Amino acid sequence: MAVRASFENNNEIGCFAKLTNTYCLVAVGGSENFYRGVLQDVFLFVKFPLSLSLPLILSLSLSLSLCLSLSLSAGNRHGLLVPNNTTDQELQHIRNCLPESVKIQRVEERLSALGNVIACNDYVALVHPDLDRETEEILADILKVEVFRQTVAEQVLVGSYCAFSNQGGLVHPKTSIEDQDELSSLLQVPLVAGTVNRGSEVIAGGMVVNDWCAFCGLDTTSTELSVIESVFRLSEAQPSTIATTMRDSLIDSLT
Repeated sequence: MAVRASFENNNEIGCFAKLTNTYCLVAVGGSENFYRGVLQDVFLFVKFPLSLSLPLILSLSLSLSLCLSLSLSAGNRHGLLVPNNTTDQELQHIRNCLPESVKIQRVEERLSALGNVIACNDYVALVHPDLDRETEEILADILKVEVFRQTVAEQVLVGSYCAFSNQGGLVHPKTSIEDQDELSSLLQVPLVAGTVNRGSEVIAGGMVVNDWCAFCGLDTTSTELSVIESVFRLSEAQPSTIATTMRDSLIDSLT
């Protein structure tokens, strides 16, 4: 399903959260209602400050979720990339909170807002045309994806102007049919040009999504929600086996 939410009255929830099939990254500073409303079944909070002026709340939920901010990180169920000025202490803390199967790597990259220049699911990544070759190699190795240098509607910040999962994707509303077909062929998922938050073109800034749920800003209209639920196939999606297994094991450990 697709659900409306806001982070402390800010509808750009994609700037404060990132959702994958095995963990979720969320910025600190929100009320408990936000964490319980967006990260349902959250039962443990571990607060920890992050450099780059954005503090973290590392949250552990029944789906073993962990939290950080969109613009600083890029990740999928296989791994997580963080900028080079993440401290050793922060890196270790995040590593300790992530599932064992998820690798974390610090990246020395000129385009340090990794979430703005990388868009990926569990198999394919679209990246800024000027991303360093070394970063591209790390991305392919850690996230286990095939990497393509692309633009979306002639915008180089591919991480900001599209969002996609393993089921489908939403791209900038000015993306041509030809470009949609090309990107869909690369990603091997259906794509639709659309908006969030009542016409916002910054797709990833206004929503987060994985294979079975999506969260959008409160301004997102019913029509936009309908498009999102349709293209991401959320009405038929179910949590992956790995998430279900982790949830069951966590419940067992608490009983």
